[in-house]
Amino acid sequence: MKKLNKIQSKCKKIKIVLTDVDGVLTDGGRYYSPKGEILKKFHTRDGMGINILLRNAIKTVIITKENSPITNKWAKDMNVSFVYKNIQHKEKELSKICRKFKVSSNQIAYIGDDVNDTKLLSSVGLSATPNDGIFTLKKTVDFVCKNNGGSGAFREFVDYILKLNFGKNIKWY
Repeated sequence: MKKLNKIQSKCKKIKIVLTDVDGVLTDGGRYYSPKGEILKKFHTRDGMGINILLRNAIKTVIITKENSPITNKWAKDMNVSFVYKNIQHKEKELSKICRKFKVSSNQIAYIGDDVNDTKLLSSVGLSATPNDGIFTLKKTVDFVCKNNGGSGAFREFVDYILKLNFGKNIKWY
């Protein structure tokens, strides 16, 4: 119960949900043609999760080491507040994100799945990884999703934050 109270306290502070793309919003698979990346598969419920967050005054921000036109298009269609792309050291962007959105790091939640997410996950207020995130992250984050990346893990994390933050007063639709 004590851990749940601590997590609930963290959830009540969240103003921004940061997310990685490959391995969180997608299953991590990449489809290439001779001309380059041509496909990514996103889960519909993750997009709805972004819009439910917005209805509850929480923004979603993508931070990724990639520069994918596919991700940019999906982010625009889903009302993502901002996309940080070509980011090799995600943790170095945290102060910029805080300034841009006028929040502190403890008001940010982040979901990531691999070694390049480790430092950022340990620097934010609430951290999560999909069920198929790497083992070392599962040992350190606040929340391990039951769903895998690309299978609604982001939405699961969103629902968890909203439930602990707003209880029955969530604006779903």
